[in-house]
Amino acid sequence: MSSHQQSGVGTDVAKGTPLRPHRDLFARGLTAVLALTTPVFAVLYWLTIPNGEWRVVLLAHVLVVLATVLGVYAFFSATITLQPDGVRERGFFGGTRFVRPADVGSIVLVRLYDGSTLDTLPQLFVTGHDGRVLIRMRGHFWSVEDMERVAEELDVPVTRPEDFLTMTQLRRRSPELLYWFERVPRFH
Repeated sequence: MSSHQQSGVGTDVAKGTPLRPHRDLFARGLTAVLALTTPVFAVLYWLTIPNGEWRVVLLAHVLVVLATVLGVYAFFSATITLQPDGVRERGFFGGTRFVRPADVGSIVLVRLYDGSTLDTLPQLFVTGHDGRVLIRMRGHFWSVEDMERVAEELDVPVTRPEDFLTMTQLRRRSPELLYWFERVPRFH
């Protein structure tokens, strides 16, 4: 019995053990949406109610609320589930992928500098035998403990570069690990 099954936390052998993104991201995101939209819509209502054009503002406000609700749903639906025969990922945009240990060519766990700071965040890349990324777990969303659990479940040796990397260094060393838009250097 693995350590995550022994802990008894959220374990259902038939369904697997779900891992979820950091919960504090939800609160920060919702706070940001409210902080940005509340003053804007308050001013727009104040300006448009006297002349009767408030319905357009209401429509825009409803669209923003719907987009926020969809974002909340996507956030709470995103999971990585550890199952006896592999790992199932349900992404933020609804896509699911099932990865068996036999599908995995390599696992790389790197620590990337977070922007222009000295802070680092882990990123786990699970690639297939063809080098294509099957699962990517970013430290902004997932804990390093969850990354370790996924690596343990897939039972493939993990490559752990000793050096912390910048995004530019990772782009040069292993561009195939990055999304297409991350492969393009940013001009400042």
